[in-house]
Amino acid sequence: MTTTTIDVTGMTCGNCVAHVTAELKEIDGVSDVSVDLHQGEASPVTITSTSQVEEAAIRAAVDEAGYQVTAIH
Repeated sequence: MTTTTIDVTGMTCGNCVAHVTAELKEIDGVSDVSVDLHQGEASPVTITSTSQVEEAAIRAAVDEAGYQVTAIH
């Protein structure tokens, strides 16, 4: 298992978290997504997957949900 942590801006509520989580879980190999919501600032999101997930796929999924990735750790 591989863990990737990203920072996402723009999320303000549980609905936002649900949208980001759903989009990230559609990426092949992603088994779990955990969001630590920080309203008004970047929220850390931990992605657990069976193999390394491409940065472009992560950014595209978060963008599709309507938010922005500010960092990938």
